[in-house]
Amino acid sequence: MKKILIILSFVILIVLSCTKSANNGKSDSSVIINLGPEPKTMDPTLNSINVVSSYILHAFEGLTKIDSNNNVKSGMAESWNISEDGLTYTFNIRKDAKWSDGKPLTANDFEYSWKRAVDPKVAAEYSYMMEIVKNAKEINSGSMSYDNLGVKAIDDYTLEVQLANPASYFLEFIASTVVFMPVRKDIIEQYGDKWTLSPDTYIGNGPYKMKERVIDEKIVFDINTNYYAQKEQIANELTFLLMSDPNTAIAGIRGGSIHFSALEPPAAEIETLKNEGYITANNAIGTFYIELNITNEAFTDKRVRQALALAIDRKYIVDNVTKGGQIPAGGFIPTEVRGLESTFRKEHKEYINVDDYENNVKRAKALMAEAGYSNGQNYPVIELKVSPGIYVLVGEALQQMWKENLNINVSLVQEEFPITLQSLVEKDYQMARMGWTGDYNDPMTMLDVMVSYGGVNHSGFANKEYDTNLLMAKKSADNRVRMAAMAKAESILMEEMPIIPLYYRADSFMKSPKLNGVVLNPLGRHKFNYTYINK
Repeated sequence: MKKILIILSFVILIVLSCTKSANNGKSDSSVIINLGPEPKTMDPTLNSINVVSSYILHAFEGLTKIDSNNNVKSGMAESWNISEDGLTYTFNIRKDAKWSDGKPLTANDFEYSWKRAVDPKVAAEYSYMMEIVKNAKEINSGSMSYDNLGVKAIDDYTLEVQLANPASYFLEFIASTVVFMPVRKDIIEQYGDKWTLSPDTYIGNGPYKMKERVIDEKIVFDINTNYYAQKEQIANELTFLLMSDPNTAIAGIRGGSIHFSALEPPAAEIETLKNEGYITANNAIGTFYIELNITNEAFTDKRVRQALALAIDRKYIVDNVTKGGQIPAGGFIPTEVRGLESTFRKEHKEYINVDDYENNVKRAKALMAEAGYSNGQNYPVIELKVSPGIYVLVGEALQQMWKENLNINVSLVQEEFPITLQSLVEKDYQMARMGWTGDYNDPMTMLDVMVSYGGVNHSGFANKEYDTNLLMAKKSADNRVRMAAMAKAESILMEEMPIIPLYYRADSFMKSPKLNGVVLNPLGRHKFNYTYINK
């Protein structure tokens, strides 16, 4: 018996040694990630927050998906055909496509989910994103039933999609825009709004499934064994910690209890964190801005809005406050967005000369005087909502610049972004910090935010000429016509100034040197499927 035990022990040691060698010293413990606070919703149809899309895209998958190299590849659809006019896509659904509870996923699930997204009773903020599909615009305007959306399950494994206009970015668009993800009709009808709150009811079709959820604390995913490509996933478990305090995140990164955090570290800590090897950077397609409620009496005059925009020293903010490699924004469309032959930003002017702050301030003072508020006289105290962390420092810088340059008093209100978002939706605000990260690489991904009927346009901005130019860009198959129309739309936006661009997005993340395999995405849909921790 003693000999047998010795032999068994020896065999176990060999197996463990081989396993370690096979994993190259990788740990298969949970990867701990912090992207932000408790999400407003994790329903793919209802979500409009970019960070939350990262959670969702681990648990759900569309017809196409983004791979580890940020390229588009087949997802739930193993192949597709495109008509010669570019208007009809026929997707062939995988025969082995399943939900996380083992039930088959079919083309009918996509038809239901996309029609749900434009159903006015659902009131999805991202419903306007569906307008790439035939009849969605008419449905959103209330002139047509959502049953007429151009999506149809021909049979269980064939889905036909008709577009409103040709769109070369369509396959990329549906890969990362979560409103196009499938959801389960029976689950939603049975559990209503609470279906996302429990592992038993949060049924997805992606590489991971929800294992545990503790509100305001954490969301835990493990591998979905019913996923067709489960063996491609490296991380066995993903734990998303829900918090918004960057100092707590820094302590966690340094102490090893957090492996990745998307929170902006305090500016004073960035250089030290870089030297310690805890900072990783990524270029992004996005712009941070101040959104104005132009229905509020303080902002009804566009000269005031223009003055507020001109009185900001953007170079000072990126150099001395954010310190994360951001680029001062003289327009709305960021530097990474493709244009006709190079980038859109290189091909079209900036509307605010960020290198001529002195003259900008002179113009700002003149505009305020024209509006009847010379040296800030008779102008009310205005309120700016900011999220915790770096945004407070940005808010304080704006507060000081507006006071020094225009003699305007600004009250800062610090609150979690989901609370601010609710105020924006209800138009119960004056100014708020906002940011938008694109869903695909085209100027439309930014400009579409400000259409008059858009769910994420909270400003009250409604300009017929702006909407007309975007519609022209959407309908045309000629890229020159498209780009010219979108350039005109941006010029209208910057003239009316319902939003004040601050800087183009460049992300600095905190990451443990032991964490490998993070796929950072310029659209902000970061993937942790392939992560592992070096022992």
